[in-house]
Amino acid sequence: MDFEFSEEQRLLKESVDGLFAGTYDFEQRKRYMKERGGWSKLVWQKLAEQGLLGLPFAENEGGFGAGTVETMIVMEALGRALVLEPYLPTVVIGGGFLRHGGSAAQRAEHVPAIIDGSKTLAFAQLERNSRYDLYDVTTSARKSEGGWVVDGEKLVVINGENAKTLIVTARSKGARRDKTGIGVFLIPSEAKGIAIKSYPTQDGLQAADVSFGKVEIGNESVIGDPEDALPLIEAVVDEARAALCAEAVGAMDESLKLTVEYLKTRRQFGVLIGSFQSLRHRAADMFVALEQARSMSMLAVMSIGASNAAERRQAVAAAKVQIGRSGKLIGEQSIQLHGGIGMTMEARIGHYFKRLTMVERAFGDTGYHLRRVSESGPLVGL
Repeated sequence: MDFEFSEEQRLLKESVDGLFAGTYDFEQRKRYMKERGGWSKLVWQKLAEQGLLGLPFAENEGGFGAGTVETMIVMEALGRALVLEPYLPTVVIGGGFLRHGGSAAQRAEHVPAIIDGSKTLAFAQLERNSRYDLYDVTTSARKSEGGWVVDGEKLVVINGENAKTLIVTARSKGARRDKTGIGVFLIPSEAKGIAIKSYPTQDGLQAADVSFGKVEIGNESVIGDPEDALPLIEAVVDEARAALCAEAVGAMDESLKLTVEYLKTRRQFGVLIGSFQSLRHRAADMFVALEQARSMSMLAVMSIGASNAAERRQAVAAAKVQIGRSGKLIGEQSIQLHGGIGMTMEARIGHYFKRLTMVERAFGDTGYHLRRVSESGPLVGL
């Protein structure tokens, strides 16, 4: 299998790396965190101008028709720069639902606004007792005359404060943990009956708890089958997991670089600490963990297009396990090798550790995905 980037992919990597090199140093990031919603609208427009927001959409809809490898390239760059902007909830998740399940009318309404940067989305899925099970849904969607009525609460909705449209999972029939009877709905964030409570997360992003009190929406708001949308949800979330794996690889890569640079410059007892053999061994362990994570991230990316859903789920779960393990090792070692300074808010390295910790828990932590892998048997094709 050829793992080399094509010429177009190399140009994309150079472009996105160059964009963040000039607009996203650590001090700039801290300023962006103070803006409304916790991210920079100016940077978002620059992403739009470079075509990054339209990357996965079809050319006839104004996009570039790019694939999962291109998304991986962008997400790794986002991870290296600790980017705050809502690329994952808007382009990867929101765009995924529209591409895989949206009607022509829904795509015509939302895709151009995503591509030009005038609209962001948020995925409202997590509930108070659902943990990581996508089918554990209590938020209800009752059929009404001319549409639906949505009732319930969603928690930790990333970009929930700024999103113009919420993508909401709700139960149209059945019991709480039934795998059928689940629908996906596009709901304007300003619809009557919606209350949004925003707050910062540990890694510097902004999330919100969103309550729906008898929110009335039309039939045009339904994405796909309102009674059997779980396969669509699982496919889009697996794409999000693969994207998060790529972001984590970027964050781990930068963490290792920062740590090695620190070892080469910090002096103790009159000598560079990078000359201590034990610390060199720890840095080598970090490098091995990074390359293991990079390989599994590639496996997840390549599995997204698999025709066999079980094969896709298995590969993505295995990648998430390795990402969690590598992220923990690299994060902990980078903090320890930096010493006390690594624990301060002023040290960039600590923010990478926080982001890696949050990525490990997003859409299923290491233990959850390890169980998924063990239940499915040996990796298909390996």
